[in-house]
Amino acid sequence: MSSQRRRLPPPWFIRGFGAVHRTLHRLSGGRLGLSRPKSDRWGEMCLMTVGRRSGKQRSAILGYLEDGRNLTTLTVNGWSDHEPAWWLNLQAQPDAVVRLKDGIHQVHARAAQGDERERLWAMWRDFGKRSGVTFMADVDGDAARLSREMAVVVLEPRFGLGTS
Repeated sequence: MSSQRRRLPPPWFIRGFGAVHRTLHRLSGGRLGLSRPKSDRWGEMCLMTVGRRSGKQRSAILGYLEDGRNLTTLTVNGWSDHEPAWWLNLQAQPDAVVRLKDGIHQVHARAAQGDERERLWAMWRDFGKRSGVTFMADVDGDAARLSREMAVVVLEPRFGLGTS
């Protein structure tokens, strides 16, 4: 099915699902809602940023894939044309914290550029095709819906490989 004809979930559903996911994670004390990536499923992490205007801690549950020591994610915002708030926060303050299934890690965020972006985009494209996840099956088509470029965000460990 063409990505232009594919039906997407309504915005209220996407926002509601995200709110329920974050609440489940918070109420379980972090025991639920996170996972490691597998060959047919991305991992889920909790990204904690500093609000660019409020200065308060903000969190978002995001899908990610691993690229060596780095984590990668896409600036999908429920297929909205607007940049996700977490990405705007990272652009203002690129040092952040991620909670993974194995613990908390301090990271530094940046947008992939050039050849690295192409390589990581291809990784996400290939993952989408083999995962069978309907809403990730065509990242090229999903990106074409937007008037902005969907950034590939690289989260690099700040202090080696271990947790901090």
